[in-house]
Amino acid sequence: MNPKVQEFVCKVAGAYVSFHLEDIQSLWSGYGKIMRYGLKGADHKTVIVKHVQLMNKAFHPRGWDTDLSHQRKIKSYHVESAWYRDWAQYCDDSCRVPKCFGLEESEDEFLIVLEDLDASGFPRRIDEVVVEEHVFACLKWLANFHATFMGKKPEGLWEVGTYWHLDTRPDELKALVDKDLKAAAPLIDQQLSSARYQTFVHGDAKLANFCFSEDGRQVAAVDFQYVGGGCGMKDVAYFIGSCLHEEECERYEAELLRCYFSELRKALTARDSDIDLDDLEREWRGLYDIAWTDFHRFVKGWNPDHWKIHSYSERQARQVLDKLLSTSE
Repeated sequence: MNPKVQEFVCKVAGAYVSFHLEDIQSLWSGYGKIMRYGLKGADHKTVIVKHVQLMNKAFHPRGWDTDLSHQRKIKSYHVESAWYRDWAQYCDDSCRVPKCFGLEESEDEFLIVLEDLDASGFPRRIDEVVVEEHVFACLKWLANFHATFMGKKPEGLWEVGTYWHLDTRPDELKALVDKDLKAAAPLIDQQLSSARYQTFVHGDAKLANFCFSEDGRQVAAVDFQYVGGGCGMKDVAYFIGSCLHEEECERYEAELLRCYFSELRKALTARDSDIDLDDLEREWRGLYDIAWTDFHRFVKGWNPDHWKIHSYSERQARQVLDKLLSTSE
């Protein structure tokens, strides 16, 4: 038991007693852990506690434990704190996120006390997609999230969201042996950053960061360390690539994009947006392959043996590279 954590949880959750129930998971590179705490005397029986304790030197399972990596991780926790403090309140039930009861941040420690989504109707975690409803539910969440923050300035967040953004990953770019992909990396980044329509991207919208209802049709999202500005296709391409195998990515691409853009149109219309929906869809559809190639660039530098590097990704990237490099000559 950590008396400091117990006291803080009681304070922000309105309980007279708080107690550790279980460790849910350790944070990446050993920066802390996520726990479930029980409460007495509060409106909720349980809360989730994210406790980050920074170290001078982190251990990274793939050896990327540089000072740059450490500083990026520190910023990511400041960003997540800013997200819950200043922005999460704008998410409604269509893009559900956990309620934040309280947070505390310092130079070397972060405490975030969150709603327990298991207790709020999102108890399922899905490691592998087994029915299409799972994918559709996540794409609907992304569409509503992007609609909610369309055109907003990401104050306090990453200026450019996603954990693989080029400017924050020079080591992985240096390690990249694909010369054409390395040469085109700034052009790819420029295409995405100069898109007319910008929103907030979740930045790590993989299947593991979605919590599902019992029937699998509703989702809530967690882990906002890399939320920031960007084109929504970054989230969409990354999500599809995170949960579908190579042949499925190709077979269902058209259907999944139709689903996403249909939901995006509904979400923007419901929010009385004056955006030209046809123009938005035209621009973002044209950036889907670019966004896919952007992440492909990162993975090939970070882990050349990763399962996401397959023939579909290589073909997507090759088409993008042929176009970009020919027009830049």
